[in-house]
Order: sequence, then structure tokens, then C-alpha cells
Amino acid sequence: MKIGFIGLGIMGRPMALNLKAAGHELTVPERASLTAEIRAAAHVVATPREVAAASEVVILMVPDTPDVAAALFGAHGAAEGLKPGSLVIDMSSISPIETKEFAAKVAEKGCDYVDAPVSGGEVGAKSASLTIMAGGSDAGFARARTLFDLLGKNITHVGPVGAGQTCKVANQIIVALNIQAVAEALVFAARAGADPAKVRQAISGGFAASRVLELHAERMVKGTFDPGFRIRLHQKDLNLALSAAKALQLSLPNTAIAQQMMSSCAAHGEGELDHSALIRAIERLGDFSIRGTK
Repeated sequence: MKIGFIGLGIMGRPMALNLKAAGHELTVPERASLTAEIRAAAHVVATPREVAAASEVVILMVPDTPDVAAALFGAHGAAEGLKPGSLVIDMSSISPIETKEFAAKVAEKGCDYVDAPVSGGEVGAKSASLTIMAGGSDAGFARARTLFDLLGKNITHVGPVGAGQTCKVANQIIVALNIQAVAEALVFAARAGADPAKVRQAISGGFAASRVLELHAERMVKGTFDPGFRIRLHQKDLNLALSAAKALQLSLPNTAIAQQMMSSCAAHGEGELDHSALIRAIERLGDFSIRGTK
């Protein structure tokens, strides 16, 4: 297929390269941040409009709802270049409500729209083992599925447009609360005199086992917070959860606390760190670091 890819950051770059490796033709918009590898793999054009004009499928993988709006409907946006029958796949994590509005505008141009946010981080993007949660029509999902199979392993058509984004928000609630739970447990154990690395090892085979305990607890112990998924992006996702909860008249108390912990990290200049750095907020509250330094 001729695929346009907009959003070539930590996640988007390896995803686009996996599509190229499978034989698809890539077109991307010019950005100063484009790597030499992407420039060699793709046709580089000036604007998102030109990306869409050259493509059968346009994939977006950008940070936030306003970024999707700008890429699609801003000046020289992709919507201007869409041809009837084109498919737009938004793999960003954004507002479910605005996703439905974007899909309606795209439908007016005779095109299909699938929202398909992902989970799995940079590791999953590179290894093509992402979890993909999709919303859209049966026909739209069927068209997108051949591409999803090149990007992920656990692929689910959750429901109509917006259902993928709703599922991703639920995913981010669970991940955030798990990160906070692991951080609190390690700080507790270390402050009580136990080796947090040994505690992690001991409980990894029990009922507390999780991917967060497996991967992020190791980051916490070692203090290696190079971003796989940035705190500021997870903070954004939790804001989406709390905004939606307000509209639905729901109370999500633990989600609110996790969001505040991430807001604390962001306030201390840690928004660009991996979300496992949430432990720093817990450590500051107790004036204690599990790594022996404050």
C-alpha cells in the first residue's frame, strides 16, 4: 500500500519502519527531527496535505488531541489531500469525544476512519508486538487489520469509532495505578531496610506479578528513566480519564491521586522522563530515595 505516516517520534518511527520493511511505500511530512533512516526509507513531502494526496492510508501517531486536529484539519492539513475511499488510522492516544468529531469530518470526504491507540511502549513498537485497540466500522477495521498485523500482536476491534480511545484511557488508568502501587511498595520496602531489588525478585513470581513490576520496577531500582513513555503524555491520558469521568458523573479517586503524582513530577521538571519516574514523587513525600540519593 501507499501509506502516509504523520508522527515519527519514539513510537511512530519504529512503527513506520516496520511497515516499510514489509514492503509498503511510505510518505512522510518534512520535519527537522526526521532521522537519516526515515529519510532513506520514505518519500519526504512538505505538508500533511501532500502526504494524504500521495497515500491510500494515512496513519497518525502524534502526542495529543490538538496535534491530531492540526495534522488533519489545520493549514495544509491531511484532510485537504484525502481522496474518496482513503482510510485514516489514528494511533495516537486522544479524546474519545473529539475522535468521533474527527471521524465525522473525514466521513464527509468519503473516507473511513479508525481510531487505534496502542500499548506496549518503545519496546513493543520496535518488536512489532504492540497491543492495538481499535474503534471503527467493520469495513474500516478489516482494511486496517493487514497493517495492524505488522505492528502488533494483541489486536482487538473494540467497537465503533471512539471505542479504541475509550479502551486506551481504561488501559492508562490501570497502568498508572500499577506504577504507583509498585513505587509505593518499593519505597516502603527500602525504607524498612529491605533491598528493593531483592523484594522485586521475590514477589515477581507471586500474585503481585505484572509487566510494570517486571520492567518498570527495574527502572526504579536502577534510576534509569530514559523515556519509553513520557510522564507528560501519561499525565495527559489521566486528564482525559478524569475529564470523561466528570462528564459521566463517575468518581475515580485513585486515578486522581496518580494524576497528582505525575503532576508533581512534571512540576519538578521530570515530565520528559519515563512514567516509571513517578516513584520520585513518592520518594519526595517521604524524603527518602530507594537508590540512596535524593
